[in-house]
Amino acid sequence: MPQIFSRKTNRLPALSLAGSVFGGVLAVFLVWYYFSPEFYEVGYAPEQPVPYSHRIHVGKLGLDCRYCHNWVEVSDKANIPPTQTCINCHSQILTDSPRLQAVRDSWATDQSIEWVKVHHLPDYAHFSHASHVNNGVGCETCHGRIDQMDVVRVVKPLSMGWCLECHRQPELYLRPQSEITTMGYQPPADYIERNLERIRKEGIRPPTNCSACHY
Repeated sequence: MPQIFSRKTNRLPALSLAGSVFGGVLAVFLVWYYFSPEFYEVGYAPEQPVPYSHRIHVGKLGLDCRYCHNWVEVSDKANIPPTQTCINCHSQILTDSPRLQAVRDSWATDQSIEWVKVHHLPDYAHFSHASHVNNGVGCETCHGRIDQMDVVRVVKPLSMGWCLECHRQPELYLRPQSEITTMGYQPPADYIERNLERIRKEGIRPPTNCSACHY
């Protein structure tokens, strides 16, 4: 056999094993890193059936988030507003705009507009808007500067690690209840001290155990 295979051939099994191990570790790392929401979710901005601009409605006209998403303080879900909410204004404003034809059709036929969901959480993860909003987490913290968006897009990864950063140090993220829907909120210089005092007084203890979100 030495005439066919040189002595160097004896190294092939070891090299193959090392290559397999290294390749497996590299594949796991690439999946863990690049398959995270930070890479495949952030920037997602689907086209909607109605070109609703938050920049105009929130940024320019000053609508409060809770005018449309009026369940956020009492429900796990931040509801999509019904057509009635749109018609409250648009029965008087831009009544003939072709961009709002889907709204008028929905109102006339009593068929809901099929809005496209933007922010996705896996079914095995539980998130309550009410719990967060009522304890000082602002809309901007998770959804970014909605008031500057013509098309809503994902700006935060909403991953487990990202959520745990806030749960472990809530004093860095909380704001006064009066500022929950404020866009571009600038905290005072002593906001950490204020938040620590609030956390102590109100007993705010964001859980970090698995069963808090996975049950």
